[in-house]
Amino acid sequence: MLSMPYDTIHQHHAAGRARKRPSGRFVLRIDPDLHASLRAAARAAETSLNDFCARKLASPGGLMDPAMAAVAGRANSVLGDSLVGVVAFGSWARGEEASTSDLDVLLIAGEGVPVVRALYRRWDAGPGLSWDGHEVTPHFVRLPSSRAAVSGLWAEVARDGLVLFERGLAVSRHLANVRRRIARGDLSLRKAGGQRYWVHEP
Repeated sequence: MLSMPYDTIHQHHAAGRARKRPSGRFVLRIDPDLHASLRAAARAAETSLNDFCARKLASPGGLMDPAMAAVAGRANSVLGDSLVGVVAFGSWARGEEASTSDLDVLLIAGEGVPVVRALYRRWDAGPGLSWDGHEVTPHFVRLPSSRAAVSGLWAEVARDGLVLFERGLAVSRHLANVRRRIARGDLSLRKAGGQRYWVHEP
């Protein structure tokens, strides 16, 4: 039997484990036209194709449905790193939209970003956005504290909203907290004249 000193055996096994670690590289097969457009975009951005694709995949909308990506991308162009989350809500999110309904999206800004008309002007500066044939209507807000009173807007979003994008889990956690308060009976949904509204229960 061949024997080796312990440190030699240890180095041999360590080398074997290192070989089994993933390299972080993978092969992605894509359409040649898409490859050409990505290469051109990377060249225009003065970066490598690899870096451009990595940034694109990590950005809001990077792996989304094209319409969803367009909404998240517009939100990111307005708020940049201050974008906390994007949530679709209202009749479209509930599946109750009419042909004339718009598609409401909540655009959540981080602390220190004032929610002012200038944000809407920046949004409107780009081309009109539609999804499933419905015009996308933005609503800029900030994330309330977990102890703040729940507004009708946040109750509506928590009940039927669809989180399209978020940084971290702050939005999902806030919506889960609001849903717990609804389940506890702190708020209830009412309807009058076909309009939905929320009331705080005593």
